[in-house]
Amino acid sequence: MPRDLATHSAFQAVRRTYKNVSHRPAGSGFALLLDGTLARTPARAELVVPSSALAAAIAEEWNAQGEQIRPAEMPLTQLAFTALDRVALLREETERTLLAYGDTDLVCHRATGPADLVVRQRSLWDPLLDWLAQRYGARLTVTAGILPAAQPADAIAALARTLGERDLHGLTALSGAAGVLGSLVVALALLDEQIDADRAFEASQLDETFQMEQWGEDAEAAARRIGLHREIAAIARYAHLSRQSG
Repeated sequence: MPRDLATHSAFQAVRRTYKNVSHRPAGSGFALLLDGTLARTPARAELVVPSSALAAAIAEEWNAQGEQIRPAEMPLTQLAFTALDRVALLREETERTLLAYGDTDLVCHRATGPADLVVRQRSLWDPLLDWLAQRYGARLTVTAGILPAAQPADAIAALARTLGERDLHGLTALSGAAGVLGSLVVALALLDEQIDADRAFEASQLDETFQMEQWGEDAEAAARRIGLHREIAAIARYAHLSRQSG
């Protein structure tokens, strides 16, 4: 079994050669085993995650594979690979990338019209900004248009503190969520379970949904939205499972 799959981008469909999948305690975490042998990431790190619940869910992904291993059907595994092979080595860079959302965050950049869209943005996004300010002491500034807008230094400092407090797997989930959602604010609300995946999808796709309502939706766009929702839900599940005790 190719337990190290070259690189994440090369984690492609390969033939399944293992029969049994299990997990067991390993140090302060839980390891995945394939036919009793410790599984490894593409970079050959031991595939160890922080909770039994997450290890069990990852094991289910491996066990559900047929004759071919299909990475697209293994989102939790791919997030674990990213955590262990990338974020663990590039934590400071990951935090800097997330902080950069402060100047470009989706929910801070508003339309000036049509009036219905303006109202919908305000009703859906303002509560998230209010929550962020109350929860983390980060009051972000709202602006019109799409050009980057510098945020208050104290707000960015508050966000930097919370990023620094995230564990490896929480930061990985946050990075993935922000990238998919186009918003650190929505990602934080999702992973802190202030909102669910449906609400996060709605918030991130508000402008697209408005346009779809005006002009209709083609099959390609519909498929993309379905895939996006699944990705958001998988990231939220990863974060939730990683926090389970034992």
